[in-house]
Amino acid sequence: MTTGIDEVGPDQTRDEDAYALDRRTVAAILYAVDVDDREKLVELMEPLHPADIADLLEQINPYDRTRLIRLYDKEFDGDILSELDEAVREEVISVLRPDVLAEAVREMESDDVVDLLEDLEEPQQETILDALEDSERHAAEQALSYPENSAGRLMQREVVMSPEHWTVGQAIDFMRANDDLPDQFYHVVLVDPRLKPIAQVTLGKLMATRREKHLRDIADEEFYTIPVDQDEEDVAYAFNQYHLISAPVVDEDGRLVGVITIDDAMAVLDEEHEEDILRLAGVGEESSISDSVAATSRRRLPWLTVNLCTAICASLVISQFEAAIDQLVALAILMPIVASMGGNAGTQSLTVAVRALATRDLTGANVARVIRRELLVGLLNGLCFAIVLGTVGMMWFDSPMLGVVIGTALVVNMIIAGFVGTVVPVVLDRLGADPALASGTFVTTTTDVMGFFIFLGLASVVLL
Repeated sequence: MTTGIDEVGPDQTRDEDAYALDRRTVAAILYAVDVDDREKLVELMEPLHPADIADLLEQINPYDRTRLIRLYDKEFDGDILSELDEAVREEVISVLRPDVLAEAVREMESDDVVDLLEDLEEPQQETILDALEDSERHAAEQALSYPENSAGRLMQREVVMSPEHWTVGQAIDFMRANDDLPDQFYHVVLVDPRLKPIAQVTLGKLMATRREKHLRDIADEEFYTIPVDQDEEDVAYAFNQYHLISAPVVDEDGRLVGVITIDDAMAVLDEEHEEDILRLAGVGEESSISDSVAATSRRRLPWLTVNLCTAICASLVISQFEAAIDQLVALAILMPIVASMGGNAGTQSLTVAVRALATRDLTGANVARVIRRELLVGLLNGLCFAIVLGTVGMMWFDSPMLGVVIGTALVVNMIIAGFVGTVVPVVLDRLGADPALASGTFVTTTTDVMGFFIFLGLASVVLL
């Protein structure tokens, strides 16, 4: 059997498409679908990882996707569903036969089932819930009762736990005799008689210790519990900050209700980073290449409207200096450079600030130092480019003072860009707004308006 991963020696270098789907494999799969050859399709799909199958389903068009799912039929499993993009997942669920969907959902871990359910409309949620056994349905409904984006939604209910007085041998015998252990787990959680977690033991330490040793004697020195209503961003931060592999989740009474593992925490970090990138670009946090034309247009239209309004503001500033531009055409040629350089510098500062806020590296304790640094960076870069652009302006239009004006305007706008690129996201964050969502508009508007105003204003005073 082959896998999707190439074998590479120590002296070889992987190309950037090393883990991408092989185009010949995709072509062969689509051909098998075209000729209705289920046996060949299963043979081609069997070596693929569920994540690769999900990528394949996201990349092909809806018509081929529907035919592939129907031909693949009962081979479709829950791992593929959990890997799919939300927009495609709903479509796939609507195509799957009810019995195939039910079997796929039963194979999923409880946290994956909840993740699947919370993105679906109510009729599709009921279809999934009806496919679960009573105990699993109750667990899923209870998880959905917790606040959105909370630890309760993120956790899995399957936990390996033991009394604190057990020995290593008792724990190992229990796990060997138990058929309901999670597919993947990293710790055994030690609980008191009231089911409150008091410590945990890693599997590696458990397997390396003699049977007669008590579990409490080999428990981890550092132990963290996660409140069930804690925001998932805070959970992901704790995992990243304290290098956690898994952590028990407790209810308001401190009782154990679930566990969060590192893969779920890192998925939250990935989602947050992706959302920040999409928000900075003003295309909506749920944008995907699988979205329809109408959905994509609907998400982008509001931000393009905002950009139109900011462009009008910049144009109004320019209109105040119409007479100066009529007298000196060079101003019209050079003024976009000042605004563009300021906008790019502001975006650089903004990106660094938004990332630092997300990772909690930018705080009230160091914000003044960071702002001061960005001001000095803006000054230094502004001086460098002012010399270049001032020289170009002087030689191009044979006007030394024009070079001085554009150089001065560039320095001032670069300093302003560094300031607003840092201060705006910090202020929005303090006000409770998402800095990634709104900062870009404020920063580009400020640098455009100030760039035009400073350049044209200086030119009007000095040159005319």
